[in-house]
Amino acid sequence: MKQFTSPAYKLSAASREVKLIYTGFLIFVAVGMLTISLYQFTRIGATYDLVVAYYRGGELGQEMAYPKTFTQLLETTHFHAFIMGISFLTLAHLFIATSLGPRVKWSFLGLAFFSSQVDIAGPWLIRYLSPAFALLQIVSWLAMWLGYGALILLPLYEMWGKSWEQPTGERKGKKRYPD
Repeated sequence: MKQFTSPAYKLSAASREVKLIYTGFLIFVAVGMLTISLYQFTRIGATYDLVVAYYRGGELGQEMAYPKTFTQLLETTHFHAFIMGISFLTLAHLFIATSLGPRVKWSFLGLAFFSSQVDIAGPWLIRYLSPAFALLQIVSWLAMWLGYGALILLPLYEMWGKSWEQPTGERKGKKRYPD
């Protein structure tokens, strides 16, 4: 962890052992993201009407869904707030240690963070304020897949793929990656 305190620390320079540990963690998170996306598509549904029915009650495919209760939403929110917070913190540390430019880093970090916040608030908004928030919920899922996908895949690429900085014969120390 001490390495993360150095602004010069990059994943590409990590030891093989550290890369293997980080890769194992990233695989666990990728499996978690895959299973939640399968749950969203198979249990909830990825259309406006199905999302509304899942949280507010109604026909959900071939079955009838009851509106989510306050305690059901509270339990889900409690679990998601903790696990998403810890996952985001860890992924963000790994992502910051890539050679990407600051604008790219902050764009993906912001996308992952804010889409997670909307994902946590979405069920409450749908259930108690308006079914129109189902559209926002679907957009937040898409944004989460994009944001967290980048937070998982780009560090893997940085550790095991080509370096972001390609030699071009330019003078030493000049940035060779996009902001």
